[in-house]
Amino acid sequence: LVTDIPATTGARFGQEVVCYESPRPSMGIHRMVFVLFRQLGRQTVYAPGWRQNFNTRDFAEL
Repeated sequence: LVTDIPATTGARFGQEVVCYESPRPSMGIHRMVFVLFRQLGRQTVYAPGWRQNFNTRDFAEL
């Protein structure tokens, strides 16, 4: 989870809140989804306490 990405083409300029974890198990087919939310300005975004059943709709409303 990366926040405060300036209007550039690279997420490396943002603030990493949660680091990437590879899918488990490492075998088989996995679906990866990248979702972008526009921030109106810099704001504090907290790491979700639970990765399983993460709800993007609830997260977007925060």
